[in-house]
Amino acid sequence: MNYVISLGGSLIVPDKIDFNYIHKFAKFIKNLAKNNKVVVVCGGGAVARKYIHTLMKQRVSKMLLSLAGIESTRLNATLISGMLKDSDPIPKSLSEVKTALRKKNIVITGALGSRPNMTTDGNAAEIAGSIKAKYFINLTDVDGLYDKNPKKSNDAEMISFINFSEFNKIVSKIKFKAGQHFVLDQSASKIIQRKKITTVIINGKNIKNINNLLLGKSFVGTLISK
Repeated sequence: MNYVISLGGSLIVPDKIDFNYIHKFAKFIKNLAKNNKVVVVCGGGAVARKYIHTLMKQRVSKMLLSLAGIESTRLNATLISGMLKDSDPIPKSLSEVKTALRKKNIVITGALGSRPNMTTDGNAAEIAGSIKAKYFINLTDVDGLYDKNPKKSNDAEMISFINFSEFNKIVSKIKFKAGQHFVLDQSASKIIQRKKITTVIINGKNIKNINNLLLGKSFVGTLISK
């Protein structure tokens, strides 16, 4: 089986580097890759937002903001790659990801180049479609998709299932901006809908829950499908 995992930067560096978490994550990925091909796409998270927000004060170009975000994702990818003791260069394109995947079972990457309104979630969705992944798994710091922000509203209710079209309607209402923070963004939503990629939004902190998903057991999260 092929799996693509979008690892949110908020899990890698919530405030400072979460060594205990990324150590557990690396162990989980190694086990998953024993009999499967796995691509992990790292987000920029707080690291990217700090750089982007600082540069915004200087009113720099959107391209420079994008480049700051891209390099942040690759820095996080280097960290995760290092935890796996993988010294290979971080892929910078879809073709490089696919080439690397032919040689080994785990490929760690960040953003794949600079394109308008493209994100690491979008890149992960592209990879998932290209390698026909069984699941595109989006690991975030909440349990799934909610009807409102669960960090701000105590009465927020989680949505356990939603189809591609309805999810895209929700995401399309959010204005795109560099360094945005949402469980799964606009670029990814369009790709998973167009290519009909079964997608799961799940809390990356709960490794046991993620394993339940992979084993076909009951899990807590949001399934996006037909």
